[in-house]
Amino acid sequence: MSGNEKSSNEKIFSVLRAPRVSEKTARLQEISNQYVFEVSSDATKADVKAAVEQLFDVKVKAVNVVNVKGKSKSFRNRAGNRGNWRKAYVRLVDGQSIDVTAKA
Repeated sequence: MSGNEKSSNEKIFSVLRAPRVSEKTARLQEISNQYVFEVSSDATKADVKAAVEQLFDVKVKAVNVVNVKGKSKSFRNRAGNRGNWRKAYVRLVDGQSIDVTAKA
C-alpha cells in the first residue's frame, strides 16, 4: 500500500467513527434511504460524503450533520458530563444501500 493510499484510509477512519444503530435509524433506512454515523467533531459535510463514498462504494445524495450535546449524569453522588459528539445523516441515491450491521 502506498503512502498516499494509507493516509487516505486513515482520513476516512478518522472522519467516520461508528454507525448509529437504533429503532429510529432502522426506520430511516427503510423509509428514506438515510444512514446515521457518529463522526469526528471537526468533520465537514464534504469530509463525510467523501469518506462514505470511498469506504462503501456508494453515491451520496445529501449529508446533514448535527452536534449532540452531552448529558449530565451522576455516579455515586458525583456529577459528571458525557462528552459532546457529532452525528451525520447520510442520504444515498435511490437503489443503493449500506449494510451497517455487517461484522468486520
